[in-house]
Amino acid sequence: MAKIIVVTSGKGGVGKTTSSAAISAGLAMRGFKTVVIDFDVGLRNLDMIMGCERRVVFDFINVIQGDAKLKQALIKDRRLENLFILPTSQTRDKDALTRDGVEKILNELREEFDYIICDSPAGIERGAHLAMYYADEAIVVTNPEVSSVRDSDRVLGLLNSKTYLAEKGGDNTVRSHLLLTRYDTQRVARGEMMTVEDVLEILAIPLLGIIPESSTVLRASNVGMPVVLDEKSGAGKAYEDAVSRLMGDQIEMRLDSGERPGFFQRLLGRTA
Repeated sequence: MAKIIVVTSGKGGVGKTTSSAAISAGLAMRGFKTVVIDFDVGLRNLDMIMGCERRVVFDFINVIQGDAKLKQALIKDRRLENLFILPTSQTRDKDALTRDGVEKILNELREEFDYIICDSPAGIERGAHLAMYYADEAIVVTNPEVSSVRDSDRVLGLLNSKTYLAEKGGDNTVRSHLLLTRYDTQRVARGEMMTVEDVLEILAIPLLGIIPESSTVLRASNVGMPVVLDEKSGAGKAYEDAVSRLMGDQIEMRLDSGERPGFFQRLLGRTA
């Protein structure tokens, strides 16, 4: 039965959809049958980053409302045999998402896939809540900026209190990981960005990866390719390492300059 992982954050523009695409592609590259779902109703950017926008016929909302079957809406990636995309609607509003509808689709997907990646919209409203509600694990995407970290802290509060696992009580919790994106060591050195240690001290969750600021991320998005498929990209390699850590592999955490992080970072990286 599939594991459901939500890729979330409180702030927009931190790289959730880029990360959802890269992580789902990375899992598929390892042989796991993976589907990535766009929960951002009304905007629908995932299909563009995955390079399948011209192949969308039916979408997530069509399936929820009974206008199409799930298999009609799923798009198989042309590069990776095990990767599928479930796009969302660009013309509906977020009220079209219902908890019962989401649960029904996730249960159907669980029977066929190894991993279900939920690409959450920004914020803490309905769409974001439904994207995280049934999650087994969460990847909290954060930039090294005060506003981004603060918003991520609010999202962690929701993950710990307003999800299906949290509401069951007991020892049931959504296991959360931190993915630090758009990290620039030079700007950190000048005091323009928070250090990794500062972010970890505030959020206090295991560090899954540090994705460096890189023009290859934008180039990959523009051509409709998950950046993890770019073998020459430092950001792509960082996403590949993050997927390995998600699988439980112990891989040393490095910053984009090649320097080793401090002891605190390595400790949390190993527990991711």
